[in-house]
Amino acid sequence: MSSIRLGNAPCSWGSLEFEGLGGQPLTCERMLDELAETGYCGTEFGDWGFMPTEPAALRAVLEPRGLTMVGAFVPVRFCSEAAHAAGAEAAVRVARLLAGAASPDHAPMIILADDNGSVAQRTENAGRVTAAMGLCDAGWALFAKGVETVARAVREATGLPVGFHHHCAGYVETPDEIDALLQRTSPELLGLVFDTGHFAFGAGDRDGSQTRAGLERFADRMVHMHYKDCAPEVAAQAAAEGWDYFQSVGKGVFCELGKGCVDFPWTTQWLRGRDYNGFITVEQDVLPGMGAPKESARRNRDYLKTLEL
Repeated sequence: MSSIRLGNAPCSWGSLEFEGLGGQPLTCERMLDELAETGYCGTEFGDWGFMPTEPAALRAVLEPRGLTMVGAFVPVRFCSEAAHAAGAEAAVRVARLLAGAASPDHAPMIILADDNGSVAQRTENAGRVTAAMGLCDAGWALFAKGVETVARAVREATGLPVGFHHHCAGYVETPDEIDALLQRTSPELLGLVFDTGHFAFGAGDRDGSQTRAGLERFADRMVHMHYKDCAPEVAAQAAAEGWDYFQSVGKGVFCELGKGCVDFPWTTQWLRGRDYNGFITVEQDVLPGMGAPKESARRNRDYLKTLEL
């Protein structure tokens, strides 16, 4: 029988200035209070410096709230060989911190990703990239080498698991690009962090079928789940009007759970059928003016209760 726990992430609070607080910056303490109050028991780390960067201090903000550190998102410009060493250094720094603040029943994951939003063509065409916009064979070889270099550094330094997060506005967005990376990397070093919303947007999914197929296709490499929804009508408008990634996010392409095309009832049953044990991290990208993060987190949690999560 699977045992699934629910986490959330600082990106759901925007790590931005909070609406209604007169410009007060969002503190990690307030974010974690609201995360716990809305029914989640785990959190991702967020940007370096948002939470304490010393293990005892990090434990001190997590443990009183009953929260587990799920993992940390570490973007690296893998298409540039010059970025690989610095990427490994940054990932190991985060991994050592997380290892020192880990709950006894969960090994936090280092979640690698491309340096998303940094290549104009990919950012401008998120949700509708073509093969011609992708990496060539030599580019893939370099990208995969960088991913393995960073993953190996993390594993050797800390033993923590490492996953790769496919993501729109980066070089690993479409199903075939996910496959290209996985084919070139070792399963022993690297798993896949499957994000339902990014998959749906990147695959051009409008009815949930492609995301279901993606889970089946990549099941053997999947090590962690992100629950995010995708509004098909917003994705269609983004394609029709040529919005870039950030415009699409600002217009709500990643809607609240249960309001888009991702088939969460099926996905949840699929995970249970595979005896998935671990966290599902909910992500609700929030930008200024998009509403109150705490209430959005609560609505997402209430929706997941209908799936017995």
